[in-house]
Parts: sequence; structure tokens; C-alpha cells
Amino acid sequence: MELNRRSLLAAIGAGTAAALTGCGTGTGTSAAGSADGPAEGEITLLTPIYEGAKGKKLLEGDILGGFRKKYPDVKVNVDYTTYDQLNEKITTGLAGGLLPDVLMMGVGWIPPFAAKGAIAELPEKLAEAHDYEKRVLEPSRHDGKLYALPVVLDTRIVVYRKDHFAEAGIRKTPANWSELRAVAKQLTTKGRVGFDPFSINLRQCWETFLFANGGQLFSADGRKPLFTDARGVESLQFFKDLVADGSADYARKTDTGAPSNVQTGQGSMMMTTSALWVQVKEQNPELIEQDKLGSFVLANRRPAMLQGGTLVSQSASSRHPAAARALVQYLATPESILGAAQQRGSVPGLRDLSDTPYVKENQFVDLSLKNLQHAVSEGGTAAWMEIREKIVPTLEPAIVGGQSAKDAIAELGRLAEAAIGRM
Repeated sequence: MELNRRSLLAAIGAGTAAALTGCGTGTGTSAAGSADGPAEGEITLLTPIYEGAKGKKLLEGDILGGFRKKYPDVKVNVDYTTYDQLNEKITTGLAGGLLPDVLMMGVGWIPPFAAKGAIAELPEKLAEAHDYEKRVLEPSRHDGKLYALPVVLDTRIVVYRKDHFAEAGIRKTPANWSELRAVAKQLTTKGRVGFDPFSINLRQCWETFLFANGGQLFSADGRKPLFTDARGVESLQFFKDLVADGSADYARKTDTGAPSNVQTGQGSMMMTTSALWVQVKEQNPELIEQDKLGSFVLANRRPAMLQGGTLVSQSASSRHPAAARALVQYLATPESILGAAQQRGSVPGLRDLSDTPYVKENQFVDLSLKNLQHAVSEGGTAAWMEIREKIVPTLEPAIVGGQSAKDAIAELGRLAEAAIGRM
């Protein structure tokens, strides 16, 4: 029978634990001691990062080359995917009882898959193996237990054109939304928007503004949406106000990998990630050489920086849990993390790496590491995988259509409550 999206979601419901133990993929358990024994056997790694030829060379040549030297009795097969396809790929494997042994997934993804028994609990000592920033480890936990280790972070910050600020006589970056809106108006000219918040995913952008406005996504137990209060509405309304001012334009957002509005001079400020630094170095190195780019952390009621990224976890159903555990640990070593971060322009979440040449050269990464105390992660509920897919299509009509911010947030709240109620 063909597995459609509805049947996949149903398959990861209450019957998941039975599927995992009865599927014939092994006798792995979520207990932290299940990986005792020698690291040996053939395992599979599912990853949405290490993209392209350079990424593949980094992973299979450098990182896994070092792993093979340390664990010669383990063979690793790599299954490459994208973040757009990752959820469905994991869900399909979970429904069929054939999960990869090691899975790399996003921030916010751990509670949903830990709650379903798909990934194994890890020994707490692994969280102490390196000097992780406290906030970096938070997305790796569910119900206080460790289920993953961080590999790279992707923070959301504001990047701006220093030359545009200087031409307009603006001497400091905005400290709150009132100043941001005023500066965006001042910088807007014919053919140029003062602020581009829309060239990153709308979900991630709205969340960053929500956090900066002092809001939260969910209650501590993940059972109640909290974004439906005034702070969530105000965060969406701010986008509508920018559009009404003419200083932001949803239709002028750029695609991932394409030269951004800040690069082309068609935007003076934008929400983006630290990866933009690598993109600029390749596409417009003169902007870096001439010191035309600056960055700052979004702030209103508080400074806030959305913390996304990639974590690595162990399947609870691996036939070779010792080999899978060894690979999880190896992918989270400083050497492996630094390689992945450099390739993607991401933030390494280890204090050990804060003084490396890579961090010092990438000013957006440097800013992010210096402000990790302001980092906030998305997710926080076992229903996150269903809710996250509804955020953009639910909020978008308030920006491009006539729906009010209040109504859009209320509708998202109803959808979130329904999703949580089904858990």
C-alpha cells in the first residue's frame, strides 16, 4: 500500500514503539547502556548537511576517514538528503521499521522523535565531553534526558550595509523595533528596501521577532501554545507595518544561494544567518574587503537570536548500537564540528573553537558566539513536526493578503492545540 503523508503521520503515533521492536531491524533499546560492546558492523548515516561535492569530500574523505582509522571494524554508508525531505524520509523509515543507525536532524526535532521512541537516549557524560555552551545543549534534550549532540548552529541575525548607514548619517544600529522601523524608513529609496526580513524562512523570521519581543512558543511541558498572546501578534504585525511603510516587500525576497538584497545593494538591512558571510566571500568579496557589512542581534523587549542547526542522534533500533554511538560521538568532536562549520558558514557551539581563525575571520559567526546567551531555540513540543509545517502557510496571508495579524496568530494557535491534543 502506498504511504501517503496522512498514513505516515498515523504510523508514528501510538504504535511506533511496537513498530520499532517488531520490524526486524535489531534489538536496540533507548537505554543509555545499549551501546556497550565493541564498535563493529555496517551502519548508515542519514544527513541533510555536507552538501555538494565539497561537502561529500569533507564528510567521506576527511571526517569519516578519521573515523575509519579509529574504528576500522565499522563501515559507514551515507544517505544524503535535504532538510526539505528529511522529515518525510525519517517518518517513512520509522513507519517501515527501517531507520538509519545515525540520524542528523534539526533543532526542535528531538522531542518529537524521542517521544516516539525513534532515537536512543545518550549517556549524560557525552554532554560533558566537550565545553559546550549551555544553550547549545538545550535542543538536544527531551524530558531532561540527552538524545543528541550538537554539530553546527545556524543563528538568525541582522546584517546591514555600513556604507548605506554612513550615507544616511546613521551612527548606530537599532536598539529596538521603534528604532528599526524608523531606520528602515530612512534607508528606503527608489529601488531599495530599508529592511528585508523575508529572505529567510518566514517561520524562522517570525520566531526571532517573537523571542525578541519577550514571547515564547510553548509552555515548559510543551502542552500549551504561548505565542497566541499579544507578543506573538505584535511580532507578526511588525512585518505588516514595515510593508505598509514601504520599507519591506515580501515580493522582493531572494532565494537561498542567490545574491541577497544586501549584496546587490537593493536592501540596507536583512534577517539572515552566519552562512551569508561564506556566500558573500564567494560572490561579492569586495564587500568584505571594503568593510561594507556589519551585523547585530535583533532586540526589542530583549535581545534574541534564533538558534537553529543540526544535531546528531542514534537510532533506537540500530543493530549495531556501539558502532552507531561511536559515530555520534565522533561527529560531535571539535575537529568534525569545525570542518562542518567551515563548509557551511555555521556556528560551532563549542567554547574550545571560539578562538580559531575560522571564527575570527567570519564576523557573523563571531557575533553569534559572543551572543549565545541570547540564543533561543524553536520547537519545545512533541507535536513540533506537525506544527512547524503549518506556520508559514498560516501566517503568510497576513502579510500578502488582508488577514489581520491577530486572526492569523489565533488560527495558528488552534492548529497547534489540535496537533498537541493528538499526541
